[in-house]
Amino acid sequence: MIELNGKDLNLDKVWQIANGEPVGISAAAMEKVRASRVIVDKLIADDRVVYGITTGFGHLCNTRINRSDLERLQTNLIRSHATGVGEPFARDAVRVMIAVRINSLLHGVSGVRPELIMALVDMLNHDVIPWVPQQGSVGCSGDLAPLSHIMLVLMGEGEVLGGECCQRFPALPALEKAGLKPIQLQAKEGLALINGTSVMTGVLALTLYRSLHVAKSADIIASMTLEMVKGSTNPFDPEFIALRPYPGMKQVAANVLSCVSDSEVRASHIGCTKVQDAYSLRCIPQVHGATRENLNHLVDQVTIELNAVTDNPIIFSSDKIISGGHFHGQPMAFAGDFLGIVVAELANISERRIDRLLNPLINETKPFLSVDPGVNSGLMIIQYTAASLVSENKILAHPASVDSIPTSAYQEDHVSMGTIAARKAGKILEHTTQVLAIEWLSAAQSYEFVSPLRLGKGTKVAYELLREYVPALGEDRILAPDLRVARDLLWENRLLERVSKVVEIV
Repeated sequence: MIELNGKDLNLDKVWQIANGEPVGISAAAMEKVRASRVIVDKLIADDRVVYGITTGFGHLCNTRINRSDLERLQTNLIRSHATGVGEPFARDAVRVMIAVRINSLLHGVSGVRPELIMALVDMLNHDVIPWVPQQGSVGCSGDLAPLSHIMLVLMGEGEVLGGECCQRFPALPALEKAGLKPIQLQAKEGLALINGTSVMTGVLALTLYRSLHVAKSADIIASMTLEMVKGSTNPFDPEFIALRPYPGMKQVAANVLSCVSDSEVRASHIGCTKVQDAYSLRCIPQVHGATRENLNHLVDQVTIELNAVTDNPIIFSSDKIISGGHFHGQPMAFAGDFLGIVVAELANISERRIDRLLNPLINETKPFLSVDPGVNSGLMIIQYTAASLVSENKILAHPASVDSIPTSAYQEDHVSMGTIAARKAGKILEHTTQVLAIEWLSAAQSYEFVSPLRLGKGTKVAYELLREYVPALGEDRILAPDLRVARDLLWENRLLERVSKVVEIV
């Protein structure tokens, strides 16, 4: 069980929660929640004017709400803001969104009841996962629309995800089947539930976690390509790399040398007349390493947000209530755009290595790695697929964070578009993983022309893993299933796990 306390949620815990690990709540954090609720009850009793508690929302912030309508105000807020459209977020992403929202509320400055937090915990732990449309958030004030779809389920309204992708069912029967009851929101609670960045942060956290592992897999696959095209390992020499001392560059170079160690393929061309390799080969440490450096920076940024308060207003005491801007998604908007850019570059350089493997003008083997070229096209068209995905990534990498459209009658006159940035980063990672899978398939097929020369320690394992699922190409066949299988092996982190048992991948 992962204990949430508002302070130490990290990417590893996010991954566990995404994959079904239950959560618990720190007793100390819950005491702060109780104390915060006492303050809200006193504000209501004293008939104080406080945004979102005794007033309307957004442009309606100056509209006073009668005490008899305070619960209705919060319920109507969730219903009216559930305006999402498009395909739903995946189950693992929604699980993380719920956990991030709980973690924010545990700081005890949002004024919700402990019962509300436990209702969220129960929903998560019983795997009653809301159906949440991906589109509709401008990333400020928080992720209002998608979070509203989550919180509808707390009220016994809205829909939940079924067992199969995109299936949805009414929320109330799902709650009842799990032995849970819908909850009636009280003053401040609806606003506290949806006024935050939990959706964009959840999506980014999952994408970033996967990106860190895909980046390491990219080193393994690039090592295999370097070996197959008879590239030099001199540009990976530790003394040379130390002259430009980026930690990420050092890690990538070490990974490549580990993977190709003891390679007979590599030894077969030592002393050749080639002076230097193309950039996509000798600049692997610089390009992959730069991605590593910036992924590590993003870990710091996203970890801050995982443990931040993104609510409004913030209740410190009955005399100190601040209406501020912690709901603004700009930090995560920049992070999402940046993540998409640094991951896209792994695909850019991978596609160039694919071309070097397949291109008969430079690959020193049969055209498109076909055993019988002419009547067979071999792997010719998978480079087209890679090129298409790389081109689409370049379009997706255009920043969302520089855009802003005023909302709520100019009250909310600058917004982040952070959720769009997060979603784009996720799509770019999917594309990049597929491009790397295509490079892996191409490098493995290239080896068929130099076998039985022994591969390196790490690349041998990479080749053998792929061949467990995808046979070598002889006569032309439908390649789409091969692309899908190789991509799934990367997405599920199977390549990195297998190779790491033989050589150290850092």
